[in-house]
Amino acid sequence: MRIRTRRALVATAVIAATAAVSLTGCAKAGGGSGTAGGDLVMWTHNAGNKAELGAVQKIVDDFNASQKKYTVKVQAFPQDSYNQSVTAAAASKKLPCILDIDGPNVPNWVWAGYLSPLTGLDSQLAKFLPSTVGKYEGKTYSYGFYDVALGMFSRKSTLDSVGVRVPTIDQPWTKQEFADALAKLKATGKYDYAADLGTGSTGEWWPYAYSPFLQSAGGDLINRDGYKSADGVLNGADAVSWAKWFRGLVTDGYIAGKSGADPAADFSNGKTAILYTGSWAADSLRQKFGDDVVFLPSVDLGKGPKIGGASWQWGVSQTCSNQAGAMAYMKFATSDKNVAGVAKAAGTIPATEGAAALVPGYQEGGENALFREYAKKFAEVRPVTPGYPFIATTFTKAAQDILNGADPKSTLDQAVKDIDANQKSNHYFK
Repeated sequence: MRIRTRRALVATAVIAATAAVSLTGCAKAGGGSGTAGGDLVMWTHNAGNKAELGAVQKIVDDFNASQKKYTVKVQAFPQDSYNQSVTAAAASKKLPCILDIDGPNVPNWVWAGYLSPLTGLDSQLAKFLPSTVGKYEGKTYSYGFYDVALGMFSRKSTLDSVGVRVPTIDQPWTKQEFADALAKLKATGKYDYAADLGTGSTGEWWPYAYSPFLQSAGGDLINRDGYKSADGVLNGADAVSWAKWFRGLVTDGYIAGKSGADPAADFSNGKTAILYTGSWAADSLRQKFGDDVVFLPSVDLGKGPKIGGASWQWGVSQTCSNQAGAMAYMKFATSDKNVAGVAKAAGTIPATEGAAALVPGYQEGGENALFREYAKKFAEVRPVTPGYPFIATTFTKAAQDILNGADPKSTLDQAVKDIDANQKSNHYFK
């Protein structure tokens, strides 16, 4: 099973969408056509990602062979230029019929007029992990074949050596237990740092990885009742407590303010004792440490463990002139066989139970089945608002400033002002 890099799994926020939400009254996409006759063009960000692209192509080939009415044709783009290509195509009303989307950005693309609601798929999508289905204002616009799950990875021998309990999905580490574990590991003098939370990473990793800690502490990126203001949730007492805890990990010497370029390699080489990373790293660490490696739930900072939910998903463009054909393909692709094929190729968590049974390691009792349980129990989708890309970049800056020593309360207050102003200037995206 191929292990994907964190960069490939957690895509950066849509740059063009960020620009869109910062401009009041941006033009909506409309008109045009994504088809030619019975052809349906599909765009994907997977150019250079041979295994996943091959799995998607297999679904397309099977669909094309299953009937004679429609022909789907795949066009693959490099991930770094994909979002810009979508935005440019939308501006010229030349979006393809079918395209993939990074899950958190679905509401923004809906608001911008890029996506049509998916129809006729309710019974199929009811079987999918909630985090793999993109919804906005009561309608479904996308679904993904997989998700990923974050957790605390360590070695049983390491934790046993300092008398630290191995947490379980039902009894994760509490905030105090985590602090005690870090203190004991630091006291051994064996490690550069007791833990590596990936603080050297950039882009969408920051809201994906660290806003769940904020949510576990009782805060959030924005009030989800109406998505009008972040006041009280991003700068309230719980949020400030999270920020002080986050900064304290650095000042206490437990984590690096900016970790190395390859946290998994540093963990494998004994530089750190606990690694905060995703399910994509499991197989390589198993190959290195065998049964000694343990995959643990994230820490409970008061409101239960939380992890980010939603990865890449598929949708249908609003400008597609062959909506029936696009929906036929989307329905065809939801089968357990197809879900399993892509998830296996990507080294990710299959979106359905039926698909999980077909992917080695994810079947009931399999060595990776716990990651699917983490996704089911702990996943929180990022705020379902078109303003999310702006929220993401604003939170990233605030969290980075706090980690670098900025005052938590004033930094979070400023983030709230910026987010609230952006939501208001866009008339709350209504």
